[in-house]
Amino acid sequence: MRKGSWPAAASHVRMWFEQRLIGSMANFGYVIGDPATKVAAVFDPSFDARVLQKAAAEHGYSIALIFNTHHHVDHVFDNERLADETGGKIAAHRLSNVRKDLVLEDGTIVSVGDLKVKVVHTPGHSPDSCCFIVAGRVFTGDCLFVGDCGRVDLPGSSVGDMYDSLFNKVQKMDDDLVVCPGHHYGKAPLSTIGEENRTNFTLRPRSLAEFTRFMASP
Repeated sequence: MRKGSWPAAASHVRMWFEQRLIGSMANFGYVIGDPATKVAAVFDPSFDARVLQKAAAEHGYSIALIFNTHHHVDHVFDNERLADETGGKIAAHRLSNVRKDLVLEDGTIVSVGDLKVKVVHTPGHSPDSCCFIVAGRVFTGDCLFVGDCGRVDLPGSSVGDMYDSLFNKVQKMDDDLVVCPGHHYGKAPLSTIGEENRTNFTLRPRSLAEFTRFMASP
């Protein structure tokens, strides 16, 4: 197993986890919780996070944080309603244009109860894109999908930044981290870093010039 910058032992931490499809764009929204303290966090509330709220309430969790992997509307539309109803604080990278209660930077560690969420800034799809590592899972937003990666032809996108994020950050994460993507675009709803390194055509070894041509191809 490749060792990245996040302890492999974190995968043994107990964590409650729910993944739900939300809206018409195959968005995934997530809610996690610390069983010891019953504190929870939502990742990407998308268009309507009420299904995540309901799941949290049914299991006795209180939503304290709302993490945004990036600012695109299909990931953050329900931020304010969810924050108003739960008191959850919105956490996003400093380059995000959403309202932020907690400003994140690369390497920031955020507590969710006794859980520790590590921020990895992974720009490319958008300048503010981040992955979040916690308890053996990595929430990749639109940086990495199962079998693919995010677009780099949108306002604020950068193929050079995406190359750096994928090959110098994501690929170097622990192989056994469970990939929790921002959309259900792949063959399965979840994967692992190791599986993506083996099978994701986007992650095949390429120079920046080769990757640029690859991303521009149909």
